[in-house]
Formats: sequence, C-alpha cells, structure tokens
Amino acid sequence: MINHLELGIRELVKGFIDAGKPCPSLQSISDRRKGYASSAVLAGSSPSMAQEFVDELNGIQVKVYKPTNQSHLPVTIYFHGGCFISGGFDTHDQQLRQLAQYSNNLVVCIQYRLAPEYCYPAAHDDAYRAVLSIKEFGHQYGGDTNNITFVGDSAGAQLALTTCLRLKTKQSWLPRKQILIYPMLDPEGKSDSYIANGTDFIITANMLLSGFRLYIGEYARVLDNSELNPLEKADFVGLPPSYIITAEFDPLRDEGEKLYRLLISHGVEAYCERYLGVIHGFFQLSGVSASARRCIKNVAHAIKA
Repeated sequence: MINHLELGIRELVKGFIDAGKPCPSLQSISDRRKGYASSAVLAGSSPSMAQEFVDELNGIQVKVYKPTNQSHLPVTIYFHGGCFISGGFDTHDQQLRQLAQYSNNLVVCIQYRLAPEYCYPAAHDDAYRAVLSIKEFGHQYGGDTNNITFVGDSAGAQLALTTCLRLKTKQSWLPRKQILIYPMLDPEGKSDSYIANGTDFIITANMLLSGFRLYIGEYARVLDNSELNPLEKADFVGLPPSYIITAEFDPLRDEGEKLYRLLISHGVEAYCERYLGVIHGFFQLSGVSASARRCIKNVAHAIKA
C-alpha cells in the first residue's frame, strides 16, 4: 500500500514504519502536544494577513485572520483538530492564513479547552459559546455575521457538526454551510478503515481512540449521546449544505463517508470527496503534498460558492 501514497507523504510514512511505528498514544500528553506543534513545519509557507490577532470572547480565546482591510467580509469559523487533546493556533496557522486569502473570508479559529485537563462537554460547550459570541460580535472585526460558514478538521470537524446540531435545537440560525475534513465521529472505531488503515499511516487507530477516551473521561452514556456518537444517535434533518472530505488511507475514512450517506438520507444537501494517496492529517501537509494544496484551494472555493 505504501507505493500507492503520494510521494511526499510516502516519505513520511516510510520514516514512520522504519522507526518501528511509534504510536503517540504511548507518549505523555505534553510530548503529544509538542509533537503535533512541531509538525506544523510540514505545512509550508503562508501569506501575510492585513490583520491577525488573538481576542477573547465570553472567556474563550479566538484568533482572527483578516486577509484585507475590507469590511463586511463573509465569516468562516474554524474548529481545529488534534484528537480533543492537542492543537490550536500554532498547529493551524498556515492553513488558516491560506483559507483566508483564497476565500477572502474573515477566518476566526476557536481555542477550546483540551483533554485530559477538561473532559466532555468542555470542548463542545466552548465551541458553542464561542460561535454565539462570534455571531454577536464578529461585525466588530469587519465580518458579515449573516454569512457564516463552519470548517473543521478531525476532532474539530466533530465539533463543527455537533455545534450545528446544537444551533438547530437551541437557536434561530445556522451557518450557511459546513465543511468537514475527515471528521472524527465514532468513539468505538468500528469501521473497516480503522482496521485497514489503523497501524501504518502515522495517525494510528490507537492514537485517535485514545484521544476520544481521554476526552470522554468518566462519562457513562457515551453510546447514547448524540454529540459523542452522532453517527448512531443524531438527527441530521434540517442541517445546512455539507461538504465532507475523506482520505484514502485514514482510519476515519469510512465514518466520514457514512456521515455523507446519513446526511443524504435525512434530506440534507451533501457532497463527499475522497482524496487518494493521502493519510489522516494531510490537510496540514501542504509543504510536502500537492493534494493538500489542492484541497485547501477546493475548501476555499467551497466557502466562496
């Protein structure tokens, strides 16, 4: 299978295999976070913004990326990945700047609380509260808060989806669309792709599931909870148009594509694109991956459409 990988990613995977497939689930939380942050170098270069700053809304940090000094820009709210235990502005800066430039959107990234220090529903609550605050105050950044798109990757895609579900039941508005990049949705990892892609492609099944377990903590009714187990328990009727991206050699591939089928069956306008020859996390590898560069531009085009 390694020969079917895109060249730049193939070299990364080969190095992982040659090193004995070290699984980050065996590392300390501190080392896992440092390792994720150090991988940001693989994202390559990124453009300068007209404005780029950190603010605090309702006790939650957000980072604002404004590509021009225009006012009334469409707003993209970004939910970063990291298995619920890592990630933030430092791991996603390059992608966020590129998305802001290519889409000419005001991009606002949410820094939610991380496990194991903070377990469910901390990240979900932070994401929801931050979204409400961005809706209320985003005009102060030069954003059009009647034109909001959600984008998230991995655990962040899970938060984007479940924030949409909360808005549907609790508020009178929804984002105009959501873009979910290899969403992390199954706390049990039951799919075939978890088995096929779970050991050799850097982001292992154990790594993903350990993040889920640390975030869930002692919450007893995981499988009955529509936020922790949305593929089995959520009602997707009424959600906005949804664009799902999956990766061929990703343990999460099947659950993203299952979500697509569920959305379609619930009457939601949905699209799904599988990128071949790439792995989980490829969206952050634009320094070494042509597919990542193409994907960023495609996501930006979907935001603008």
